[in-house]
Amino acid sequence: MAFPRVQRYMGITTNLAHHFLEAVDQAAIASAAWRGKGDKNAADDAAVEAMRQTFDAVPFDGRVAIGEGERDEAPMLYIGEELGSMVGQPNAPQIDIAVDPLECTNNCADNQPNSIAVLAAAPRGTLLHAPDCYMDKLAAGPDLAKHVSLDGGATYNIEQAMHVLDCVAGDVRIVALDRERHHELFKEIRATGAQLHLLGDGDVSGALWAAKEDGPFDMLMGIGAAPEGVISATALRGIGGMFEGRLVFRSPEEEARAETMVNDDLTRLWKADDLCKSEDAIFAASGVCDGYLPGVKVDEQHTTTFNELIDVSAKTVVRSEERRPL
Repeated sequence: MAFPRVQRYMGITTNLAHHFLEAVDQAAIASAAWRGKGDKNAADDAAVEAMRQTFDAVPFDGRVAIGEGERDEAPMLYIGEELGSMVGQPNAPQIDIAVDPLECTNNCADNQPNSIAVLAAAPRGTLLHAPDCYMDKLAAGPDLAKHVSLDGGATYNIEQAMHVLDCVAGDVRIVALDRERHHELFKEIRATGAQLHLLGDGDVSGALWAAKEDGPFDMLMGIGAAPEGVISATALRGIGGMFEGRLVFRSPEEEARAETMVNDDLTRLWKADDLCKSEDAIFAASGVCDGYLPGVKVDEQHTTTFNELIDVSAKTVVRSEERRPL
């Protein structure tokens, strides 16, 4: 697939968009060197280091809202870390970043589909500082946006999709992570007669596929990581799709920690514009392994990356490719 190189982006992200694309591209290139080598930690470390180095040159006062963990857990891209070449300077753009330098580390290590480098960016204070816990999620495209809800449950939402899309249950396509925790959800989905498609990893890709008109799925359902929920929600705001999530806790300690981050809203139904409160936001991703985006291609003379920029304010989705000499 050949993507045209894009020279300019519309909307309020014009001045910084190419920097964010460079950050995900560099992370993709660095982690792609570890594809199929069975070392997910080395692949993730390479992506983190490459993305962090790229941020050093970005002309903004940046801060990591969602990252690799707390400061004592992550040497780079930790939550609260300051980024950019204008930190503390007056009149500098103050931007929060939610990053996953290598989503699907296992897939990269095994050279399996859908590994991507990804981030979301928005003005300071407008991205939820999502706790490192799980989130029950529902994502869908614009056609279903006003007709389905996480509170409705799987059966209700599939029935709504049948009505809106004017189809039978067997034509409704649901995607979910292949996890034991979804045993009851899978039983319910299959009982309706809907199609169930399973992903080994990568529910950011799954949410995007469900939200796009030409995507292979109609809805994403099930429990995944909460930080990736914020990134997905930002992207879906730009597509016009719907995203809802509710936090899920694995331990009392995790619940207590989350309580300090979300102002006691532990049972709240979070919608896309709760997770990303600003229209002045972007989503950027670059493919590592073939899947949602083509993966990094390397020949004797060049490295080629394939990326996607979603501008929330402009409601545009632009894919491009960048060819760099080795």
